[in-house]
Amino acid sequence: MARDLRIEHVTIVSPERASALHDADVYVHDGRIASISRSASPRRGARSSGADAAIDGAGLYLAPGLIDSHVHLGQIPGMNEEQEARHPEIAGPARKQIPRSFPLYGFTTLIDLISTPEAMARWNAQAVVPDTYFCGGAALLDGYPMSWAPKPERYRGWPYMLVEPGTEAPAGIDPAQHTPAAVVARMKADGAICVKAFYERGFGAARNLPVPKLETIRELVRSAHAAGLPVLLHANSSEAQAFGLEAGVDILAHGLWNWNEPGPGTELTPAVKKILDGVVAGNVGWQPTIQVLYGIRDLFNSGFLSNPLLTRVLPSNLIEWYRSPEGQWFHDELLKDSGIEDAQSFDAGVALAANRVKHATGYLAAHGANVLFGTDTPSAPTYANPPGLNAWFEMKNLIDAGLKPAQIFRAATLSNAQALHLDRDVGTVEVGKRANLLLLRQDPTQTIEAYTNIVKVMLGGRVLNPEDLAAARAPSISN
Repeated sequence: MARDLRIEHVTIVSPERASALHDADVYVHDGRIASISRSASPRRGARSSGADAAIDGAGLYLAPGLIDSHVHLGQIPGMNEEQEARHPEIAGPARKQIPRSFPLYGFTTLIDLISTPEAMARWNAQAVVPDTYFCGGAALLDGYPMSWAPKPERYRGWPYMLVEPGTEAPAGIDPAQHTPAAVVARMKADGAICVKAFYERGFGAARNLPVPKLETIRELVRSAHAAGLPVLLHANSSEAQAFGLEAGVDILAHGLWNWNEPGPGTELTPAVKKILDGVVAGNVGWQPTIQVLYGIRDLFNSGFLSNPLLTRVLPSNLIEWYRSPEGQWFHDELLKDSGIEDAQSFDAGVALAANRVKHATGYLAAHGANVLFGTDTPSAPTYANPPGLNAWFEMKNLIDAGLKPAQIFRAATLSNAQALHLDRDVGTVEVGKRANLLLLRQDPTQTIEAYTNIVKVMLGGRVLNPEDLAAARAPSISN
């Protein structure tokens, strides 16, 4: 349970501040920041009146907890529902550990971009869970991603799907309940804080999928904005991102790695620059999600499952299961679906896409775009997007793309909070905000290494030790 808490003699680093506030005292009451003041006492670590506990923050940094604005929490990464049912001895510990692995790397707020109240209730039933919100997934009837499920089961899993005028609805589906206005109203009533739409023609064996009409998404945006909900669009191609800009969506949920142009070039073309300039001019949120690509590539990396950092975020019996023939099911399915026979050829395709999205991300960062931190964990049924650790991988990708640590810090705190309309509660260290905080040994505006050695994590004022969150003790290697 959260107790009244005083953090003394700490340096506050928060994205709304032009500079750090040194030697400060932060008082937390009832899960929120009640006061911030300059330290009056020279004593270090003294117990303060009015607080149940005190933490000596001398030499440490206090920062807002991080926000991952693009996760999917319904399934265990790399394990489908049938496999989970067959292996409760593996699935049970995994379900318990996964919510703990996000704050282990500093993430105290998550946004599940395709969920329902029922799925959120299951997630929140765990003992330690980051603050978690959800978007309703407004997939087009028989379009991506509902196209992956067989008919008629697919319709039961998409309560907010869109049925466009002139389209024949499946048996038992009332088209009037699946207009843009109707699905937004249902999402709002269900407690969603955002709307997720999709523009994806498909890949692998599933190509030429239907995509929504421009007027459909424009009406979705109008209805969502009237309800106070931002709209995100799954869009990783130049065609899709141009569509999103024209439709007026608030956030493009993916980086630009498919340029819809021939050739293997990775330098930005005039057409790609035009889209990126539109993102900047419109202050549209942009989630690079570069790690999506590596989460597929690393299924073909024989050494991935031997990374000792995995033991911090996943139970050992789950990691062992991934090594089994059954655990390799998605790897095998990808090979069969793509027609590619070796990992080297697969890696070449990923490298091209990754270089493109990194160039695009670097361009946006250099031009003051509204870059948002999101990982798409897991982006597919892949074990190579491990909870929490996947965000650390994404930070390194963003550094490679040209972002500075301070830009990543802002993208994962205030920018995300503002984009998802959560900035009244989280994203900064300010009086009145929820006490989702990180106590760090290093300044996160100067180095992303700050997130690999967290001293304390606070969730609504509840103090958590990183070692108590981990599936196993820290490996004796450099992060």
